[in-house]
Amino acid sequence: MTAIYSARWVLPITSAAIEYGAVAIQDATIVAVGGASEVTARFPEYHILDFGNAVILPGLVNAHSHLELTVMRGFLEREERDFPAWLKKLTRARLAMTPEDLFVSAMCGALEAVRAGVTCFGDSCSLASESMKALRQMGLRGIVYQESFGPDPTLARENLLKLTGQIAALRERETSLVHAGVSPHAPYTVSPPQLELIARFALDEKLPVMMHAAESESEKLFMFEGAGAFADGLRIRAIDWQAPGISTIQHLEQRGILETKPLLAHCVTVDDGDIELIRKSEAGVAHCPRSNAKLGHGRAPFAKFLAADLKVGIGSDSVASNNNCDILEEVRFATLLSRVSGPRPVGATGTHVSASQALFAATRGGARALGLDDRIGSLAEGMQADLIAVGLDGAHQQPAVDPSDALIFSSSGTDVRLTMVAGREIYRDGSLSVTDPTELLARLNAVRSRIDSVS
Repeated sequence: MTAIYSARWVLPITSAAIEYGAVAIQDATIVAVGGASEVTARFPEYHILDFGNAVILPGLVNAHSHLELTVMRGFLEREERDFPAWLKKLTRARLAMTPEDLFVSAMCGALEAVRAGVTCFGDSCSLASESMKALRQMGLRGIVYQESFGPDPTLARENLLKLTGQIAALRERETSLVHAGVSPHAPYTVSPPQLELIARFALDEKLPVMMHAAESESEKLFMFEGAGAFADGLRIRAIDWQAPGISTIQHLEQRGILETKPLLAHCVTVDDGDIELIRKSEAGVAHCPRSNAKLGHGRAPFAKFLAADLKVGIGSDSVASNNNCDILEEVRFATLLSRVSGPRPVGATGTHVSASQALFAATRGGARALGLDDRIGSLAEGMQADLIAVGLDGAHQQPAVDPSDALIFSSSGTDVRLTMVAGREIYRDGSLSVTDPTELLARLNAVRSRIDSVS
């Protein structure tokens, strides 16, 4: 494919906005970015697609998702005030799902995301093979993290053996767009010895790592005092837990996880020392503000993450705790929530997140957090052609003077007009090129009916 995509605005993210700009694409690669007249003069033979009053920018990166849980949208509302109970019900329902159910659920999540301009995922899964298949069929990019559970230290090696078999199978299904990773689920579901084994395995096999970390007060109580619902649950199962008396981030450093430069989801209860450990280890953070708020976990220090130059991206988490996969809405919430910390002293800096900083997190920042910033996250010559076009001609956006402000404060996924991955148009002006949504959604509702009957 050779084509030029032009619009009123082009936002390369790593360079200044271009008014009346264009992006030239050859096959899967960007070959030029600049003013429309300049780019069309360089490539006069290329077909031109002009989106008019719109913004062309890099595809949005959902740094933390659980696509296989799409079927659980609205399923756990009654349990939201009790996180351990929420997790228990979710786990029970997920165990009742077949591999085909998980695939259908992941496909519907990918479908929703494509329509909202998401081109890349950091997706965590209990059965990663099905989410990997969904991303491949939808034509999306991503890292699919196979989750590993095991709070009983006596089963650590057995659990690692299971994980190595799963990863071997996943690697046979990898493509240039979709890769496998590992996810020791959380500090309250994976024993310290198993964390150490997984860290060593990931380093030896050069696997990306993702982990839920410092997500809730329940987890903090578990780590510092060995008390609360998580500790009680282990005691009921006769699993010994000796609280380390340190933060989750310090615990992950001691167990070798930080050595893998992992992607850490949530990081709500971190302090300045934890942030410095994350920075020094070159780990990434997936900031999931709406999920954190909906479950009552609190507010992660997004502005501090940015001020410390952490590799921070934006994640939706699952729609079981969100309830949608709209990254433009997510990053707007993140931006506004970061400002709700009381009035700033006159002349203070570093606490007021701007629209341009927010867009960076939703694109380039997510790519950095996933370790993919050598390929995606910005519009520049030689980068992969993962891009979207967002219309700015809606009544809710007018007048749209500054493109970054208009995207963050006035726009949502419903304004997306084009979604492209590696030079392939997946979605344009309401039409999908890869699947029939009607059949998929009917299958999703059938799965939900079965889950409702066993919950």
